[in-house]
Amino acid sequence: MTMQQYQNNMSDAPSDLLDRVRRSIESIRAPLTRSEYELHELVADALYRGGLTAEHEVPIAPRCRIDFCVGDVGIEVKRGKPNPVRLRSQCERYLASDRIRALVLVVDTRAGLPERINGKPLTVIGLNRLWGIALP
Repeated sequence: MTMQQYQNNMSDAPSDLLDRVRRSIESIRAPLTRSEYELHELVADALYRGGLTAEHEVPIAPRCRIDFCVGDVGIEVKRGKPNPVRLRSQCERYLASDRIRALVLVVDTRAGLPERINGKPLTVIGLNRLWGIALP
């Protein structure tokens, strides 16, 4: 990401950027059979279509890399049913970083996490729920 692209993303008010990221990802209608790599492509495409510039596989701390950053909004993609304890711990590490102001977690179904961790917003988007029906 160039400095200009970063500044363009950062020119949004904090909640505006998070809302734009959330709306872009919520436009995804993912097929049932998909790999995590394919989900990354879908997320990247949705962000691009939403007019957002995203960095992919961003190091935010030693041995800590997040799937995407749009400005200071981090995005992590999880396929399948992740271990809830490890998932929360991972979210806590991301949200402890000064680089991340808010986190969007993209999962197949739901994650059972709080709306805030380390005082920062956590938004969970369940891809199966975007279809308007509950899938297993």
